[in-house]
Formats: sequence, C-alpha cells, structure tokens
Amino acid sequence: MDSTAIATANANITNEEVASRGGLSFTYADSTLRGGTWSYLKWTEKEVSALEPILKTAGIQASTRKGFAATEESFKAIGAGGNSPRILHLATHGFFFPDPKTVGSQQSAVGSEPVFKMSDHPMIRSGLILAGGNYAWQTGKALKPNMDDGILTAYEISQMNLSNTELVVLSACETGLGDIQGNEGVYGLQRAFKIAGAKYLVMSLWQVPDQETSVFMTTFYKHWLEGKMTIPDAFRTTQQEMRERFINPYQWAGFVLVE
Repeated sequence: MDSTAIATANANITNEEVASRGGLSFTYADSTLRGGTWSYLKWTEKEVSALEPILKTAGIQASTRKGFAATEESFKAIGAGGNSPRILHLATHGFFFPDPKTVGSQQSAVGSEPVFKMSDHPMIRSGLILAGGNYAWQTGKALKPNMDDGILTAYEISQMNLSNTELVVLSACETGLGDIQGNEGVYGLQRAFKIAGAKYLVMSLWQVPDQETSVFMTTFYKHWLEGKMTIPDAFRTTQQEMRERFINPYQWAGFVLVE
C-alpha cells in the first residue's frame, strides 16, 4: 500500500464532511493484530469499468472511485453535503462474523481476536473492505494518523444519509448475512443500509466467484437501464440467464434482492 497516494487521492475530503452522527467511535478501537490479507479482486475494476458506460448511456452521471481513491473517507462523504446518489455500487470484499457467544471453544482466543470479530454488536461484526484496509487488518491501525482504517462497519454505514438512493449494490462476499434478533430481523449490512435510507439492496449470501459476480452485475444493469425493466424484474431475468449460463448455482445464486 502506498499511504501517500491514498492520502493525496482524498486530500479534498475534510473530517467535517465525514463526521459520524452517532455516539460510538471506532477510530481508536482496540483492534489487536488481525493477520492475513484480503486478496486482490481483478474483476472488480473490470466490473465498474463496464458499468460506467451503461450508466452514462442511460443518462446517469457516473462518478467512479477505485484504487487509492476508494477509501473509507470518500464513502462517508456520500450524502454529507446534499442528496445521496440514485445508485451506489460497491465492488470489494465484505465480511460477517457470527456472534462470538455462539462460537463456544473459540472464546478462549478473545484476547488475540480483532474487535470486528469479537464485538457483541452485530453491526460491528459486518462490513466492507476499502483502500488501506489490508494494512489495518494486519496491524490494527490506519495507514496515517487522522485517517480512517479502510474497514467500513455496518454501524458506520447506518449513520449516513442515503435517503435519495434507490439502489445499493454490494458486489461483495457475504454481505447479506447478519444476526437474527427476535422480531427485529437481520442485523448487519442489510439493516445498516436500510437505516441509512436506501430503498433496494442487492447483496450476496456467500462468497460468489469474482468473475461470475462481474457477469451478473453487468447483465443486471443492462436489463434494468437499457431494457427499461423494474429493478425486481431485471433481477429475476438476470437470475434466469445466469441459471442457463452457469449450471452450478454456487456461481450465481448467492445474490438476493432486498426491498
């Protein structure tokens, strides 16, 4: 990671623009050594590059952030200075950790586990990985002082204003998972984006392969925007095409549409 490049790409985003409205802060959370890395997803860049002309053809102004510019700061700035975008598409890694109280024998490892994995709060145990996230995952701290760590939790998303957003697409792994808490439904990224105000969510229930994810997303957008279908109809049509193209359901059936 080039920390200088990340800081430069986000120099015009001030702390005031991304200030959380909530009472919890995870900037200095006790994030012990996490270990491991999030692998590079080569098809994510191809995916967003393919989607941009589809959006522009439909008369939608597209703003793309990738590489060093795809930071947690840039995401939290969305909707901070006005209306949120109609469409919000994220192609990256997602994570969900189950309730540590149900893991049993793993409780003995609490002292060496990250706050994102061992928190009692389900909105902390799910999130998205953005630029710089690998460094924080390995070291427990951000690339530079006064920067976010690149690990965007569901709680932080829930504090945003996405009331003008018609569709959020989470082209990432396991983004539809979360804890079921009585009649309150699923707590996780699904709950976070609904609290923030988004109308429709496309997310996954398991780790869908990188290339098939890209194919699914470009097909969906073409049906929705070029084919003038409703979002539910475009989603169902895409599922049918993927069923015919990829025999193994693992390659496409993980995606769900939530309203």
